[in-house]
Amino acid sequence: MSKYTIIKCGRLYTGQNDDFLTDMEILVEDDRIKEVDKTVTAVPGAEIVDLSDATVTPGLIDAHVHYSFGEWRTRAHDTIYEAPIYHGMYALYNARKSLARGFTTVRHCGTNCNDAYSVVVAKRMIEDGQFDGCRLVVAPHYLSTTNGHGDFSKLMMTNPYLADRIWQDYPGRGSGPDEFREVVRKQIKYGADFIKIFASGGFNSEGDGPEDYTFTDEELQAIIDTAHAMHKKVSSHTYGPDLVEKQLNMGIDGIEHGALIRDPALLARMKEQGVYLVPTFSPYEGIIHPNEDNLKNQSPGMRRKLRYYGDWLREAREVIVASDIELGYGTDFVAVHYPYEGGWEFYNMLGSGVDPLRALAGATRVNAKIVEMEDSIGAIAPGYYADVAAWKRDLLTDPCALLDCAFSMKGGKIFRTEADI
Repeated sequence: MSKYTIIKCGRLYTGQNDDFLTDMEILVEDDRIKEVDKTVTAVPGAEIVDLSDATVTPGLIDAHVHYSFGEWRTRAHDTIYEAPIYHGMYALYNARKSLARGFTTVRHCGTNCNDAYSVVVAKRMIEDGQFDGCRLVVAPHYLSTTNGHGDFSKLMMTNPYLADRIWQDYPGRGSGPDEFREVVRKQIKYGADFIKIFASGGFNSEGDGPEDYTFTDEELQAIIDTAHAMHKKVSSHTYGPDLVEKQLNMGIDGIEHGALIRDPALLARMKEQGVYLVPTFSPYEGIIHPNEDNLKNQSPGMRRKLRYYGDWLREAREVIVASDIELGYGTDFVAVHYPYEGGWEFYNMLGSGVDPLRALAGATRVNAKIVEMEDSIGAIAPGYYADVAAWKRDLLTDPCALLDCAFSMKGGKIFRTEADI
């Protein structure tokens, strides 16, 4: 026998249009939305959920998380010294906390340690109903060259023997086109929904920088071609415009960060080619809007790089915001905030001049396309999964609105919010 729920909405953002509807109702049948209208079909015995004092949205999507760790202050230590089961358990913990905050789907962009594919296991156990948590879309391990941004063995570089030994076991490492073809095949074999690469260096790492190229052209092309042959997309951690353009010529599917892109024509080309951008505004907030309390929570190396690139980051941010490219919504929290605190990206997007409706579109329909589930999540519409969130604050005026979830439903099941846990 089907289970029915009727949700009464004060205001409704469907995710399909950039506006709010008033006094709407949603009829949920089992795990799917059946009707959306001013008055839906009255079903005897249906559970009534009264959210007439709230704004209802689709369950939100965070397109850039790293769920294999929790306490960011000890992340470097935990990367080396904690066992694979630890990282898998944290994936489950973060998924439960995100669901309680109205984020019903997240895209895990890899881990920097050999976690024995535990995030894939966490995904499966949530799907099977053994644990409560948001829906996981996963790249188990990001791909990196030796001494690249993903080479976590640099944390142990004062002991080369031990660093080499632990790096050899990392599933995402490779050198040369043939090795990386094999790495891609294994990631997909063991459960990858997409491939994540570190094409450039980064801010929060030693021994590389955001303008550095870490792969050869032959390696990049081998990764992209192999993934595409296996029907998977490739998303690239890249900052600088030259490397973005190079990868556009190679057929890359998406760019993570892109924080040094200050050429409107390049963003226009990305849009024309259908290459998405997940700009992850939050990690650079300490320098975009100078904040010493924020910066002091970053590593010394990241503070140094943020200050060095500060003017460039601010200029690029203005260009990205002024462009008409669809912006994905992703947090990339590895410092300052916990991985499940997805609402902070809304705060930082609005603080940079992004229209609230554009930010909401990023966390719904844009991200639904990025995770290749645009026909089933990211919208309140008949046939879609009944992923529903509600907020008591004004999403058009309050940048903190997505930090205060009042209702969370995934697949037709109501879950406790953060305030109730």
